Amino acid sequence: MPVLEIRNLTKIYPHGESLLGGKSHGEVRAVDDVSLDIHAGETLGLVGESGSGKSTLGRLLLRLIEPTSGSIGFEGRDLLAAGPGEMRRLRRDMQIIFQDPFASLDPRFRIEDIIAEPLLIHENRSSKTGIRSRVGELLRAVGLDESILLRFPHEFSGGQRQRIGIARALALRPKFIVADEPVSALDVSVGAQIVNLLAQLQRDFGLTYLFISHSMPVVRYLSTRIAVMYRGKIVEVGETAQITERPHHPYTRSLLEATPEVSV
Repeated sequence: MPVLEIRNLTKIYPHGESLLGGKSHGEVRAVDDVSLDIHAGETLGLVGESGSGKSTLGRLLLRLIEPTSGSIGFEGRDLLAAGPGEMRRLRRDMQIIFQDPFASLDPRFRIEDIIAEPLLIHENRSSKTGIRSRVGELLRAVGLDESILLRFPHEFSGGQRQRIGIARALALRPKFIVADEPVSALDVSVGAQIVNLLAQLQRDFGLTYLFISHSMPVVRYLSTRIAVMYRGKIVEVGETAQITERPHHPYTRSLLEATPEVSV
């Protein structure tokens, strides 16, 4: 059974309301009748241009926003039927890594508090020593040192901040992570380090990823399978080699032709 079963998922913004708060005439189908399976231990790469609906789909899967119609099954449970209590429990298993490492960390919090926050919310841990020990483990897992515990986000580079964000996402030992353009705000060399880190963490922790990106080379490197999104629809999905070497859809071919190779 897939970890996630997505069927006919649709998100419509009526009366010209867009995800960015802009105005337009008629309705905006940000996600349009999407059906996908995501299997345990795989990385499903979701690739498409900006505005294609990728981030909206990722947020729908975590119920950060609610769909207009469709269904989402997580390990056989109906995610959209889950009440607040069940959803709180499910959030332990489903986390997100955000695109912008500069905006996703609260500048008022020390690094220790940022990473410990999920533990305090979901596990009600009272032992400060136990929490600090767990935070130290998480920092080491993402290639950082415990010496940074009492520092603030503004003291770190973009790549370091993204590592801190990844440590926070791992705090509750989730099964499924949405990585929403996690390297697009970083320069190429730092982004490559983060991609390699994500691959290593997947092996170490048995993670399942939905990896969202507009960069076909990065998706090709990390993904088991690739889904191509265009104007809210999935136009093609298949094994990485098939999508990158024998694409069927013209939009997929245009993405491959338009994107230069990058080394990771």
